Amino acid sequence: MQHMDNHGHPNGAAASQNADGVWHNLKPAPGLWAADVAVPEGQSACVVVQQGQMAWVGPEAQLPAAYQALPRHDARGALATPGLVDCHTHLVYGGQRANEFAMRLAGATYEEVAKAGGGIVSSVKATRAASEDELFAQAVPRLQALLAEGVCAIEIKSGYGLALEHERKQLRVARRLGEAFGVTVRTTFLGAHALPPEYAGRSQAYVDLVCNEMLPALAAEGLVDAVDVFCERIAFTLAETEQVFQAAKKLGIPVKLHAEQLSDMGGSALAARYGALSCDHIEHLSADGIAAMKAAGTVAVLLPGAYYTLRETHLPPIAQLREAGVPMAVSTDHNPGTSPALSLLLMANMACTLFRLTVPEALAGITTHAARALGLQDSHGLIASGRPANFVLWPVGEAAELAYWFGHKPAGTIVRQGRIHGVMP
Repeated sequence: MQHMDNHGHPNGAAASQNADGVWHNLKPAPGLWAADVAVPEGQSACVVVQQGQMAWVGPEAQLPAAYQALPRHDARGALATPGLVDCHTHLVYGGQRANEFAMRLAGATYEEVAKAGGGIVSSVKATRAASEDELFAQAVPRLQALLAEGVCAIEIKSGYGLALEHERKQLRVARRLGEAFGVTVRTTFLGAHALPPEYAGRSQAYVDLVCNEMLPALAAEGLVDAVDVFCERIAFTLAETEQVFQAAKKLGIPVKLHAEQLSDMGGSALAARYGALSCDHIEHLSADGIAAMKAAGTVAVLLPGAYYTLRETHLPPIAQLREAGVPMAVSTDHNPGTSPALSLLLMANMACTLFRLTVPEALAGITTHAARALGLQDSHGLIASGRPANFVLWPVGEAAELAYWFGHKPAGTIVRQGRIHGVMP
């Protein structure tokens, strides 16, 4: 794990090695290399990295002569996957909510927790009180934990500021994290996450603020890659959600949705009509929602950490999503209230054990489909020539081990944005 210098930059980040050269003696992870790369059974593969890009990918025996003299990196038979993609996180926030976890276990109701100052209001208060530098410092160890496991691209949402200056603060920190750690960060504006206390009973006035002031200002500052809404009985209505989507469409920004987590609001079908990148949670997703998502190419993002923490019992419609051919991604949903998870591999394991995903589905869910959920399908989530060099070497015997083990970090060498992080044991 990296440590910080006095200026808030990760020590050694700039000194990470250039990954250029021939990475050979690789074992391709099934389904996670480009479809046109056929490596015969029992043979090794290799990846040529030049100027931070994967210039050539294929069987080692077919390495073109033009690359033969390049420096060599021996993977010693390690399994090679694309860099992992965590496509749904709330990584930047102030404080934490372990006390609420303890209160709930001791028998406190949701209302009692809220009366004690808990719930999202607690995170909003702590986020508003923290400076940008404080939020950055708090987010660093969370990001480091994910990077150490092989994450090479991550989404970071706002939504704990619920006022322009504080939403801006969260999104600026997200951008800074990407720059400081050399990782692809996609920012999502989630101003419509909850109603801030000062707007109690005035939801339309707050939605107007989100659409007419907050989103245009943050988009103009280059801080917004996508727009999200929490569409639910305890959050925002279908009509309010559509108002936010219309504002995003006017600005040419893609949308996504916290959809059908606690009830079937019809949010997924609405999101699909706006060409949403993803619908996330979707435990109560209907057949109509599935059909709409299929037609729109919208990704279903499964969040087993929140399902587990909330002790939910209503499973997402996995079999129906599978039958319809809707791509399923898996993410940590890292947040202080309902999914304080910092292991994407644990989420893959939980998606298998709780949701009954197969191993190939789970691994595609944290790579290929997760990249699609962020609009990064042309640059991340697959080992293929012409893409940025983001891949992970795992000292394991077979791909199933990535979803099988939990409680340790088996990543060996991580190549992220063309730089080497970590060393094979």
